[in-house]
Amino acid sequence: MAELKTINTWHGQEDSIPLETSVNVQIPAYDNKAFTDYPHVETFVVNGKHATKSLDNELDANPVDDETSRFTIVVGRVQKAIFDFKQKNKDVLNTIFKLVLLLAYFAYFAYAMYYRFGDEGSWRLLIVTILASLGILLNLFLSYRRRKHEDDGDSGQCTVKLWKVIAKIRLNIVLPIVLTIGFIVYIIVDVGLNKPRNLISLAGIAFFVVSFFLFSHNPSKVKWRPVYWGIALQIIFAMLILKTSWGHDAFEWLGDRVSEFLAYTDAGSQFVFGELYEQHYFAFKVLPVVVFFSTFVSMLYYLGVMQAVIKMVGKFLSFCLGTSATESVNAAGNIFIGQTEAPLLIRPFLKDMTNSEIHAVMTGGFATIAGAVMAAYILYKVPANHLLSASAMSAPAALAMAKLFYPETAKSKHSDKDVYKFSKGSERNMIEAASNGASMSVKLVANIGVNLIAFVALLHFINATLTWFGDRVGVDNLTFQFICSYLFWPISFLMGVDQDDCKIVAELIGTKIFLNEFVAYVDLSKFIKNQIIFDDYISNYTSLFNTTAENLTDAWYWVGDNIYLNYTGTTLERGLIGNRSVVLATYALCGFSNLSSMGIQLGALGAMAPERKSDMSKIVFRAMLAGNVACFLTACSAGIFL
Repeated sequence: MAELKTINTWHGQEDSIPLETSVNVQIPAYDNKAFTDYPHVETFVVNGKHATKSLDNELDANPVDDETSRFTIVVGRVQKAIFDFKQKNKDVLNTIFKLVLLLAYFAYFAYAMYYRFGDEGSWRLLIVTILASLGILLNLFLSYRRRKHEDDGDSGQCTVKLWKVIAKIRLNIVLPIVLTIGFIVYIIVDVGLNKPRNLISLAGIAFFVVSFFLFSHNPSKVKWRPVYWGIALQIIFAMLILKTSWGHDAFEWLGDRVSEFLAYTDAGSQFVFGELYEQHYFAFKVLPVVVFFSTFVSMLYYLGVMQAVIKMVGKFLSFCLGTSATESVNAAGNIFIGQTEAPLLIRPFLKDMTNSEIHAVMTGGFATIAGAVMAAYILYKVPANHLLSASAMSAPAALAMAKLFYPETAKSKHSDKDVYKFSKGSERNMIEAASNGASMSVKLVANIGVNLIAFVALLHFINATLTWFGDRVGVDNLTFQFICSYLFWPISFLMGVDQDDCKIVAELIGTKIFLNEFVAYVDLSKFIKNQIIFDDYISNYTSLFNTTAENLTDAWYWVGDNIYLNYTGTTLERGLIGNRSVVLATYALCGFSNLSSMGIQLGALGAMAPERKSDMSKIVFRAMLAGNVACFLTACSAGIFL
């Protein structure tokens, strides 16, 4: 037996064909190179017969006789031609494919508008189409401008520099003056004359800003542009949502759509846990929402939607506040994703960032909540429209407080161009992206569950201990909430909370800071549910007795801190708080700024940049305070217009 090596190799290994000594091996007449760029089959001629070898299987060491190899050769050439054509015209084919999809969608859209227009669904389709079209046009415009600047060379750079100078003048001098004058006039005419109580919220903003300036790390280095514009954007956003009918309706509609979308989780929960899954509300109703939302966000990442939105919001914040690209991108990311996920967008730059930039990154994480966690709060009847607006409003406020509490004294080392280049995920298709998103949520779900078990148990232990100590000296009902109700009462009052509800909101703030915001929102949801039960009760019995609520004098009464509904025998524990107080509490609690999150952030950021962990540990407490105050400022901004 003799062994004759073939000419061709694949995957770095030579293969041999065992042959008899009399065997004649011929190199085929066709161009074998045609198959090297499209490696599926390699063909040999052995003893006058064709033999093929699959290159898709490394374990296929020997050629296989194939009587139909001439057909295989033709198929291989066709495959090669198609592959080459696709590679050569990839951009053109992608463009044609996208245009066909776009035309097909607009054909559907036009017929849908013709078929039925005027109901909520038609307006939803119209708004989504307009927003998507604007996004496409904006992307095309930015791509064109980028290519134009590259072609223009120095002249393009001069134009960019000139635009930056003009923008700086406008944002530093002209617009602040105009906005401040307009705001003062509005406050005098509308708020001062009609709702003077709301001026307390304005005083709260002034108090927090002055306090942070006095305790700033370096007061002489404070740059007021990010402080001014961070608060200004927050106030403008609050005005649009709370004072304009279209802004209020838009966010209420958006909140309803989000709640409607999250309700689809129930199908999966019922399939896995059975029809009685709602009996274990938190474990089988709330936590699955986190899984579903995490899956959806992962799919948006695969499509590039999240990156595009974060990039756009980040550039807007950087343009208005003058903050660095790394700070702005992280703040934009915090609106949608969590305190440990958003810094991944700027992970390569963390080790070289200034202390002020790292402080801003940490503050942004403390001042906002993750979208998946927000979804869980919505199931607890926390107002969805205010949760959505709270995250968006807290992003600029976080940058403002971060730059006031820890001013920048050095220049950023990273160019905007590098920071805004987001890397793509490793997923190969949408299904893999969805599966990865669901798998990644397991850690978050477990973290939420075990933390609630631990902190609720810890809270009951602390309350039992405090009650025991209080009882030794004749003080009844000494609890953690009781202490917080006095400790944080001034903050509640300065946010503009109704005076009768200040103690309760102060308790919620204390729970958020010392335990976590999830426990605080669960406590807030009890008051929201009490209000729903009370409103239904009054509505039913006013209809039954054909009277007004004021005449139902014996329908309910207070028993200590509780409300007793006389006709149904129901007790509403802790009673009720006003709608204004519920809304302001929603804004104030909307952030991860608590003691346990300090450890979470140090662990996550320290793993991304181990060489900066010492710096991070020095500023993490400051960042946590700044994150809390950013949330309080959001509540103050809302309080001006409620």
